[in-house]
Amino acid sequence: MSTNNFVHKQHAHCESGVTANLLTHHGLPISEPLAFGIGAGLFFAHIPFVKVSGTPGTTFRTWPGAIFKRVAERLEVKVHTEKFSNPQKANAALDMALEAGKPVGMLSSVFYLPYLPEAFRFHFNAHNLIAYGKENGLYNISDPILEDVATIDPEDLAKARFAKGTPEPKGFMYYINDIPKSVDFNKAIKAGIKQTCFFMLSPPLPWFGNKAIGLLAKKIKGYPTKLTPRKASLYLGNIIRMQEEIGTGGAGFRYLYAAFLQEASEMMKRDDLAQFSTELTKIGDDWRNFAYYAARQMKNRSGDIVSYDELSDLLNVCGTKEKDLFQRMQKIKW
Repeated sequence: MSTNNFVHKQHAHCESGVTANLLTHHGLPISEPLAFGIGAGLFFAHIPFVKVSGTPGTTFRTWPGAIFKRVAERLEVKVHTEKFSNPQKANAALDMALEAGKPVGMLSSVFYLPYLPEAFRFHFNAHNLIAYGKENGLYNISDPILEDVATIDPEDLAKARFAKGTPEPKGFMYYINDIPKSVDFNKAIKAGIKQTCFFMLSPPLPWFGNKAIGLLAKKIKGYPTKLTPRKASLYLGNIIRMQEEIGTGGAGFRYLYAAFLQEASEMMKRDDLAQFSTELTKIGDDWRNFAYYAARQMKNRSGDIVSYDELSDLLNVCGTKEKDLFQRMQKIKW
């Protein structure tokens, strides 16, 4: 039971990487940045009252499953998605899809994936991977964050697919049924850009979009007086991890989205998108600068430690620049 012609390719981010690999396998070659941008993957949220591993929830991307769903809709690709009530039903459905020769994307927890180095395994339930076969009782796995393919036994895969916590994967799986004969990439790119601008600028609640960057900056300023030194370090550490490890590609996906804008500018022959790409890359450098100083504060390194007030200011700079960029991008004349 194996999709022998499946080609594994390493990518920066799991869901956009899985989306690119599945579409390419089915005869629709697409880069990861293009998948990420068409799927409007870039987002920001800081939800202090939702705890993830004991720290306030922070995310630099849209909710799990949305990238694949949006790319499929915008490229008019027919897909199958399904959640399950128990591991037995989930494994049976997975085996049926593999028997039919379909590589299957899945949502999982990285904590229960034994092929990952132990240092990378923590309770994060929104990791995407592909099963492309089953041999000798083990599933063949294409995990886009890895250089090579891997294997996993059914019990460990079931644990990963039904991990408890926020969010719960509930055995979610997805695969492609049919690819259209022709695809309108320009239309899909426009829709992806418009949705990203809307989600970054329009949410009225302070926990989502660009407003949430300012909220997080304000929270960071209060860490020294409202939290113990240990808890303040843990909170900073989680922000850095979500930005530089979960926000793969660097700077909370800013570099990945900038690569999308560059590719889109070449496909559509638009210099304005190339300029936005250059600007966002520089903003990504600002995010990475924030992460560098936050890490030094967290580890209490001597020398160039900056205060929590200064970290807050660095974050506000990122938010201000991004607001200006997305406001101008929202006004593009198509």
